[in-house]
Amino acid sequence: MTEAVFRETTAEPVTKSVPLSHLSLELGHLYMEDFEAGPDRLREHFAEVRIWVDAVRASAARRSKRPRISTCFLIDDYFTRFSTPAELIPMVLKEAEKAGLVIDYLARESACAVADRIELAESVMHRLVESPPPGSYGSRPPVSQTGWLANGQRTPTMSRSALGEVKGWQPPGETAARNHSVFMDVELWSEKDGGRLWSCPFLAAVWQLARLGLLRHLGEPVLEPQDWKSEEFPHDWDRLPPLIKLTDTKAAFSAYRTCTLMPNRFLAVEDAVRLILDQIDVDAGALRQVADRSGGEGMAVPAAVAQRATYVFYEEPGDSSEAEGT
Repeated sequence: MTEAVFRETTAEPVTKSVPLSHLSLELGHLYMEDFEAGPDRLREHFAEVRIWVDAVRASAARRSKRPRISTCFLIDDYFTRFSTPAELIPMVLKEAEKAGLVIDYLARESACAVADRIELAESVMHRLVESPPPGSYGSRPPVSQTGWLANGQRTPTMSRSALGEVKGWQPPGETAARNHSVFMDVELWSEKDGGRLWSCPFLAAVWQLARLGLLRHLGEPVLEPQDWKSEEFPHDWDRLPPLIKLTDTKAAFSAYRTCTLMPNRFLAVEDAVRLILDQIDVDAGALRQVADRSGGEGMAVPAAVAQRATYVFYEEPGDSSEAEGT
């Protein structure tokens, strides 16, 4: 005899798939002061990016004879509300066009926190699974309480002798260290005005998940692009959809892999992004869909989500100091 097992179908939400390109190529991810600097700064950025676009496309062509590549651009309206979409977006598109570049999709960074009334950042935060270092005893509060995520064992709190000397100091250690540790401790949010201000690395991690087609809410895709046919843009950021499609490209917004072209001052931020991605319990259904479809096209993706994201960091002229926000 066999035992029949009955389940409520509504208890297991179906993970819906999203269209996927081979590569999502990000042409910009700048600070608000870059926009404040005006067209000249954007012109410099796109001129530098243009140099690398051909190389990235050639690399994608090694994996597929006819790679589907979509381009995107992220504008910070989360940390600072500078100018308006009506003034800023045409300037961005104009300078990109002068450099021979086309932006297919444009997103607002605030959408990585909340989009269409869905708390995306909060949802991703609840999927964090800290990697406990060997020998840890759970004495430190979880990341959901502290807002800090590390890639190993932090330096334990040390006691001092009567003479003020530190006794038994131990260094921090990376969990997956190879010969020597590269320890990182990343702040995911801070408290501001009684609310939570998400950090640049955490929002960028959400952005990567969206570009990789791995974000879901109750099985439903989120941050889906909306067609934008008008040449005019609203004067209020909140009236602009979270993600808009600006061209008639057939290449989907999300892709098997991502490549981001940006100034080298973002290097530390993106290192933190990869640390975060390594400790997210990504929707299993979405992962399986990407694996099946990429395998069917003969270009399987890395098992580790962080390894699906690549970067090109270019050197900026002059001295560029890192600022808060992105």
